Amino acid sequence: MPMLQDPSKKYRKYTPINLPDRQWPTKTIEKPPIWLSTDLRDGNQALANPMTIKQKQRFFKLLVQTGFKEIEIAYPAASDTDFGFVRGLIENGEVPDDVWIQVLTPAREDLIKRTIDSVAGTKKAIIHMYNATCPCFRDVVFRNTKEQTIELAVTHTKLVRKLTDECTAKYGTVFKYEYSPETFSQTEPDFAVKICDAVKAAWGRAGPGENRIIFNLPATVEIATPNHYADQVEYFARNITERENIIISLHPHNDRGTATAATELAMMAGADRVEGCVFGNGERTGNVDLAMLALNLYTQGICPKLDFSDMQSVIDIVIDCNDLPVHPRHPYAGDLVFTAFSGSHQDAIKKGFEAQARRHAEAAKTGEMQYWDIPYLPIDPADIGCTYEAVIRVNSQSGKGGIAYIVKQALALDLPRKMQISFYQVIQTIADREAREMTVEDITNAFRSTYKFGGGKYAGRISIRSFKISDTPSLNAAPEQVTDPDTDDLQSTGKRFDGTLSVDGVPRVVRGDGNGPLSALLDALNTHLGIDLAIREYSEHSIGEGTGVKAASYVDLVDPQSKTKSSAASHGSWGVGVDSDIAASGLRAVISAVNSMVEDRPLPELKLNVGFDSKSGPADVADAILHILNLELPRRLQTSFFEVVQRSARDSKDGITLNELSELFSNTYRYGVPGRIELKSFKLAALEGSRKAIEVEILFDGSPRTIKGEGNGPLSAFLSALQAQITGKVTLSIREFSEHSIGEGSDTVAASYVELVRVSEGQKSSAWGVGVDTDITRCSFQSVLSAVNSLELSIAA
Repeated sequence: MPMLQDPSKKYRKYTPINLPDRQWPTKTIEKPPIWLSTDLRDGNQALANPMTIKQKQRFFKLLVQTGFKEIEIAYPAASDTDFGFVRGLIENGEVPDDVWIQVLTPAREDLIKRTIDSVAGTKKAIIHMYNATCPCFRDVVFRNTKEQTIELAVTHTKLVRKLTDECTAKYGTVFKYEYSPETFSQTEPDFAVKICDAVKAAWGRAGPGENRIIFNLPATVEIATPNHYADQVEYFARNITERENIIISLHPHNDRGTATAATELAMMAGADRVEGCVFGNGERTGNVDLAMLALNLYTQGICPKLDFSDMQSVIDIVIDCNDLPVHPRHPYAGDLVFTAFSGSHQDAIKKGFEAQARRHAEAAKTGEMQYWDIPYLPIDPADIGCTYEAVIRVNSQSGKGGIAYIVKQALALDLPRKMQISFYQVIQTIADREAREMTVEDITNAFRSTYKFGGGKYAGRISIRSFKISDTPSLNAAPEQVTDPDTDDLQSTGKRFDGTLSVDGVPRVVRGDGNGPLSALLDALNTHLGIDLAIREYSEHSIGEGTGVKAASYVDLVDPQSKTKSSAASHGSWGVGVDSDIAASGLRAVISAVNSMVEDRPLPELKLNVGFDSKSGPADVADAILHILNLELPRRLQTSFFEVVQRSARDSKDGITLNELSELFSNTYRYGVPGRIELKSFKLAALEGSRKAIEVEILFDGSPRTIKGEGNGPLSAFLSALQAQITGKVTLSIREFSEHSIGEGSDTVAASYVELVRVSEGQKSSAWGVGVDTDITRCSFQSVLSAVNSLELSIAA
């Protein structure tokens, strides 16, 4: 049958209440109501598969933990299961002393007796009795007159009074009485007042405080706009006698989808109490949603006295017990309620968070309130245990602001606007191709892959292994402005980048000069790898606070010829870098951008060209050793090794590769290469003054030997022990000794360098030795043995 063209022929309008001086529209809600959960009774009876005893017990514990002080637990006379559940809660001591359990009964003598028996022995109980009062039920269902309807309510109220008095005398249970004129929303307002006044008189002990009688005014069926329900409640409150001895309770259903609005307006009209279910479960379209009501109050700065700090746990239990889903758009509880897919919404939220952070920082300084004020988010998701991760979610309709927000939340990177646009295009391409929502993981993985951010599988072809930034004389300075380069008095206006890059997995030593660290790195890339790029835009910000703060840098690189062109006219490449050192973060950002530019293009193989007729000097070789072996060679050792390198490179047209250079150093100074004499162990002993005695276990040509010596310190004592093993008129002395640490923390090791001089029959020769060890004393001994092995001394048998 189709919908009627004229529905007035079938349906009547509700009759408005004549209440010209209504007060509720000018009222505001200033405090929470008394809450009663009827999930275990009204909610349970509406389920296709009612809850088991175990599920009811779990739900009851949830309600107690949430803060409900009044809980309607059953219609105990309806079944042995419900009766047993009530008795189980009481007899197992599961009802807290401050919680009132409520049980429902119709106005029937046998059922009332069974109901009161079910709560005997509990500390606090509310007996909730009802009978229908509207014309439809009076005339059609029960065929009662108004007088008979009142008599039914009065007679059974007196019975409740008698039986509860007896139960109190026998078991000590304290009772409250609640009466519901069922179908109140369809009952004549004056008749609702009349029957409740009669019930109050029959109860006979309505008084202030805990003795107040509860009149529950259910919108059993929602039949009008929510303002009509507010009018009905205000009329009742203004006309019932002894208002101060009455709790006006609401029990709205959601047939028209306005139960929440009706409840809030009725609270403004004077209601004191609300009955409902946590997420609005109940017959037909359900009861009013108590979580929604409570959090509506919360967002107005009113503590609802219900705790939904862990909303997801509440959701999980309710779903498990009711076997009903929570809709994704359900206020406060749905999966999507804090989510924005729209680009304009995402941009507003992102800007809102940024503005609020600044506003809160200023408020903290002055001690002012830090109010929540974010577009599209009436509540802070964190207050109910939700993260900001789901606030912005991305699909093909999303904008750059939302994508940038996710990157900021997930990676703590606040992208520059132009970089947002660039990355937005990356995500849009993926979203269009995949035709699905982009998850946070999708977006962060795409970001890492695009900008080679984070290392590991996201590493690009080029990465920084180590580097050193030093000052250089100005390239444009007049000759008289630049002093002797061997002195420390240099005019340092430029920067030099000395470092080792990993290029396609192979270490590459590069050096470049520029006005600053970034331009010096770009010069090095151009010189050694043929990558010619210039910086078009650069920005940075800090991540974190205090000792853990890091710098994040962003750089846009372009071809030098198009640097001054607009973004639309020239293609650039963005990069990002993060490091605890601000210079390092900028350098990493440059490498990030370079990786995007080079893609798969071939890069020239880099070789270190040194030797005669070469521009390389000792510093180049020393830098290479530093980046390959982490050894900071003393200046004299740099010069000495450079001579070795020159001799080696003299006949080489192609120069010396890094691996060849490393091997040459190791063989020259016995670094990591076994010699004739090897140290096994040693013992030091203190003598008078600062002198030391030493006993050393060595291997000489593979045979163990114990040697002993004394000296002014450990090193001189060790040298004395070695001197005693040398045949002939030979003396050993130390010309230079230095040391430094390698690494940090528990991984730190010591590196020692010694230049040992041998004098024999008026002839002098010297050799450098290098040692590395976790023990600094042993390290110095290793460096001495390295030099001794190079000198090829004659050792006594």
